[in-house]
Amino acid sequence: MLSNTFNGEKTPLKERLRYVDGEIVLDCLAQLGYKAHFESKEKYFRIEEVQIGTYTFSCNIILYGGMVDIVWIVKESGNLILGLPIGEYSRLMIAPNYKIMKPIFGTYKDLDEIFESIFKLFENFKKAMVAL
Repeated sequence: MLSNTFNGEKTPLKERLRYVDGEIVLDCLAQLGYKAHFESKEKYFRIEEVQIGTYTFSCNIILYGGMVDIVWIVKESGNLILGLPIGEYSRLMIAPNYKIMKPIFGTYKDLDEIFESIFKLFENFKKAMVAL
């Protein structure tokens, strides 16, 4: 689990990167092959939608307090079928009190590594969804 590696023990509260440069984040996402925009009103980064067959995939990234929250969004034929923060799925699929912690970062290098892991999972997830 990503939060086992990027946690409060590795990056204590005082060392978290609380304010991020949006341009650095957008560059990082672009280097990973994703077009993104910052939604200033709602304060999140939105990955542009990709259409694969009848599915449309997108992702929102919320960075706050040195933590990363991810929302994978999936639509089938225009109908929303998935759109919760990733941590919520553990509560729905495992147990109501089971909680996956958000990854914590203290540097842009940490954030790069978190993004790499998240998007590797996202690509595998997309392949699995399309194969259904």
